[in-house]
Amino acid sequence: MAVDYKLIGKDFTPSDLVGKVTGAAKYSEDFRVEGMLFAKLLMSPMPHAKVRNIDASKALAMPGVVAVLTADDVPKVKPPMEPMLTNEPLYAGEPILAVAAVDEVTAAEAIEKIQVDLQPLPFVVDPLESLRPRGPNARSEGNVANVRLPLQTIKWKAKDFAAAGEDRLPMGKPAEEWQYGDLEAGFEQADLVLEETFVTQAMTHHPMEPRSALAYWQNDKLFLHGSSQSGSFIVPRMAKLMGLAPSQVVLIAENCGGGFGSKAVEYPQWGIPALLAKKAKRPVLLRVTREEEYCFGRSRAGFQGWVKIGFRKDGRITAMDIYVVHSNGPYAGFWDFRNAGKAASIVYQPLAMRWRGISVLTNTPPRSAQRGPGENQTATALEPFLDKAAKQLGLDQVAIRRINAPDHSGKVGAKQEPITSSYLREALDQGAARFKWAEQVKQSGKRTGTKVTGVGVGTAFHQAGWNGFDGLVVLKPDGKLYIHNGTGNLGTFSYAATARAAAEALGMPWERCEVVFGDTSRNLPWNIGQFGSNTSFTMVRTNYVAAMDAKTKLQEIAAKELGGEASEYDVGDERVYLKSNPEQGLSMAQAAERAIGLGGKYSGAELPDNLNPLTAQAAKGVAGQGLVGVAKDTLEKKGLVPGFCAAFVRVEVDVETGHVDIAEFVGVADCGTVIHPQSMETQIKGGAVQGFGMALGERHIIDPKFGLSGTRGLYASRIPTYLDVPLEMHAEAVNLPDPYSPIGSKGLGEPPQGAAAAAVVCAISDALSGTYFNRIPVSADMILNAIEGQPQSYKPLEVNV
Repeated sequence: MAVDYKLIGKDFTPSDLVGKVTGAAKYSEDFRVEGMLFAKLLMSPMPHAKVRNIDASKALAMPGVVAVLTADDVPKVKPPMEPMLTNEPLYAGEPILAVAAVDEVTAAEAIEKIQVDLQPLPFVVDPLESLRPRGPNARSEGNVANVRLPLQTIKWKAKDFAAAGEDRLPMGKPAEEWQYGDLEAGFEQADLVLEETFVTQAMTHHPMEPRSALAYWQNDKLFLHGSSQSGSFIVPRMAKLMGLAPSQVVLIAENCGGGFGSKAVEYPQWGIPALLAKKAKRPVLLRVTREEEYCFGRSRAGFQGWVKIGFRKDGRITAMDIYVVHSNGPYAGFWDFRNAGKAASIVYQPLAMRWRGISVLTNTPPRSAQRGPGENQTATALEPFLDKAAKQLGLDQVAIRRINAPDHSGKVGAKQEPITSSYLREALDQGAARFKWAEQVKQSGKRTGTKVTGVGVGTAFHQAGWNGFDGLVVLKPDGKLYIHNGTGNLGTFSYAATARAAAEALGMPWERCEVVFGDTSRNLPWNIGQFGSNTSFTMVRTNYVAAMDAKTKLQEIAAKELGGEASEYDVGDERVYLKSNPEQGLSMAQAAERAIGLGGKYSGAELPDNLNPLTAQAAKGVAGQGLVGVAKDTLEKKGLVPGFCAAFVRVEVDVETGHVDIAEFVGVADCGTVIHPQSMETQIKGGAVQGFGMALGERHIIDPKFGLSGTRGLYASRIPTYLDVPLEMHAEAVNLPDPYSPIGSKGLGEPPQGAAAAAVVCAISDALSGTYFNRIPVSADMILNAIEGQPQSYKPLEVNV
């Protein structure tokens, strides 16, 4: 049953919006500190090399040059972790050293005067080449690694490659695998079995704001202005990177000009201005260029994969077998390959399934999570095969997705664990109705001049919530509610939208609330970072438990002051009042004053034992300022919290040029209760635009002979512009609650990209009468070659092209 909220589900203006619109908002490179120096980097021109000698004497002799930092000056890390600077660069563009000078021109000129003697080493940019029996390794210690996957060497047998040929993925020893159900029986029961190879190419994040950073030291504390998606979550990690205690690190990150996962946690390059500042005893700003951002600013992993799927006549998937070779860059990277198995298991609910994967190191830009890491590659790879099956079985494309979509009893992953809710079927139904699918599908293949119409539908998933973090609120004698938020400000305004859950629980008008965020010295609690589509679920819970702790204390204070039991009181309209006689009560300001007088748990002088140390430190920092509500999220949560999106597109494919015009888009999200409608719309539309780029243009192009990239800039990377999107895009939500969020909310940000990208790829195939490319992005030359019956310019499993 719908709840009549005063704040939840209503649009509002976040406090930082005006600054962003007017240009007054400050990002990391906008700050200036007295005596500040500027840093520049010397980066490797080779994809793999060893530094034999560095001669910086001419640079150090220049007026205005203050310090040089090399790999010998920074903390050592255990492979495959990424260092700040290195004497063995593992990709072209990896930082070798840094110079600090009085201005950027001097620093850049100093870089040009430094002589570095490099010994070229073997390199590899294609994971399959590294897996060959005598293939090169990206690093001397091994060729396979990931987070929770030890660095090791795995080579496949020559017969694995010989048996596969060029058209099929060789499948040697995996690094990891799991299975549930009877796979063999599932394929035997199938009426149709499809077996396909697929490729999803690696691509760069390209946030508008590069990862610039300003660092300085005061009283043995590091103050860092950094471009970050997260807040308090990063502090202990940055402290570990620098060899400091968390109390010695202050992160200032009020605004972030995009990250898409690449700025979810700390990055080693933050250590460069920090150590230069320590060495020079002056503040240092490292302003990162667009080319540098491409090089070390992270990338989405690419997949070379194979899948075998069995279908019943009604479209139900009886068995799925999937193998993913994951291009991981040279360091620990991210676990996209694992997420591929999880995504396939939950979106399609196969009756039996096996997943196998291997994470191969490559001499390419480092990998990290990018919006739907693994899940969105999987959507673009597998959704077209559902269309292929639907065509052969005589089924509708929406119907075949609907019959496989999970309901609330859906399961996920190797252990077939439960989920908290699923409205993916409802999203498909709502999207089909909004898009007028039944009418649009009749236009499939219709030609007008040189353009052919195609329609497509895509679905995608991402985990959409966590738990176990802390909330902190303070009611002060000024009568205002201060909601302390450590999650970060990625730009989606969810830092503020989720704070409204606390205001709602306490019945506080929003204009009497202030969100405290963006600077960890302002007493921010231990919160999840703003990544992984988790904020709407996770931060609602933390803010809610803190507000409920405050509410309990308000009721107890009222009972102490006015008599009766605490349960006889309620809160609302800036008061705590007697339920039986609302005229009798205290204002929030009066209660806050009384909390200070009472001390103990009411003022924050006494704290729960289960708080994270960062939260305990933050609560001590506000103790005595008013009534302190502070608590750990121990609310019930049974199962994985899933977010879903269904996307529908209509495209016009020009058969003379190969150009694809996206004429119409509809996206419907299963994100639980909508907190902020405007933000919901922008998340779906923004994700869709990024999906268009994923489907049609964005990719790494790397010369296999020299290991150098041809897509370092925005133009060469082919990110979408206004000219590449429909004039009107429609975004909606199912808007039905998840039972484990106090208001029913769950995350949204990532599935729209995968759903939109998959829908575009499916629509192109639909326009071309079922031509399936089995790779993304789908470029104009690929379309023209398919129309003209010409061979493609790439081999079936070739990457970086």
